[in-house]
Amino acid sequence: MSYAPNWPVIRQLVLKDWQLFQKQLAACVLAGIVALALLGLAKGWSFYLGSLLLIVLLVSASSFAISNSLLVERKEHTLAFVMSLPVSPLDFVLSKLAGNMVTFGVPFLVLFFGTLAVILGTPLPDGLVVLSTLVFGHIWLAFGISLAVAMRVESEGWNLFVIIGTNLLVNPLIVGVGQIEAISGPMRGDVVVWSLPAVAIALAQLVLGLAAIGWTAWSLGRRPAFY
Repeated sequence: MSYAPNWPVIRQLVLKDWQLFQKQLAACVLAGIVALALLGLAKGWSFYLGSLLLIVLLVSASSFAISNSLLVERKEHTLAFVMSLPVSPLDFVLSKLAGNMVTFGVPFLVLFFGTLAVILGTPLPDGLVVLSTLVFGHIWLAFGISLAVAMRVESEGWNLFVIIGTNLLVNPLIVGVGQIEAISGPMRGDVVVWSLPAVAIALAQLVLGLAAIGWTAWSLGRRPAFY
């Protein structure tokens, strides 16, 4: 049996998540502005600190959104209450996926476009746009995988393992990209060069992240009951 989404209910559930976490996410954005200011100084020490702070904030925003909207609610039995309401499994799945994408997506996009603006508007090499996009792309992919796992797996330990593990892979990504001459070479210049390897990696990150979330919506939303 299939169900049509109840969009008013879904919208209310998404709004609930946003209202609960908007102050914390605003703090994340403010801290991100500090990180971007450090990047904009275009000094060796400030670039390192700003980059590190920016990655930490992105990972924190990702894990915070998933942990508080799913893991903490499971622990506090809030999800059981929501499931007792006249909400179908499809409504619940779509609301949780959309809620997480909104609460994570807003600071993610603000910091992403802010990073591009800083790179292009300061003495930093414009070629860093490609590397920055790939780093943000990895954080997006890690978020998509972590969200898909959190929707299916109730174990808090396994969910934290996936969240931390996928985000930690950003370091091997940076090292690996640095070994690709088509990417690392132009990265130090003042021209943004989207080589074939860079485009392939970026598209793979985008598609795989969307696929993880889309597959979760399709597979869990088809269930006739929550259990």
